[in-house]
Amino acid sequence: MQKALLSAVTATTTSAGENTENLRDITVLLFASDITSGNGSFAFDATNDGTNWVTGIGFLDAKATARTTFVTSLSVTSNTVPQMALIPGGYKMIRVVCTRTTDGTYSAIMSANKVAA
Repeated sequence: MQKALLSAVTATTTSAGENTENLRDITVLLFASDITSGNGSFAFDATNDGTNWVTGIGFLDAKATARTTFVTSLSVTSNTVPQMALIPGGYKMIRVVCTRTTDGTYSAIMSANKVAA
């Protein structure tokens, strides 16, 4: 399944929570357009009750060479170089937070596999 968590935002924005309790292999593609001198920093929050959010959860940078180092944010600084986050499972819901500096339009698209019933 695939879902846009953020679509072409031009200001610092937090997405709505997305149910992930029946998903696995969660990845989020982070990308931008219209950047001339700014960047967008992406972080993720998670909850197991839909009310109390843990901010800045650790996740894996898909471009990292060490698969044991978790990060709490990724920055997109170019229109042509996207980033990808690998989100650990076990959360009922996640949301993405994009902090925009100066300029640019930012998006985040989640892809995941549904858990077989």
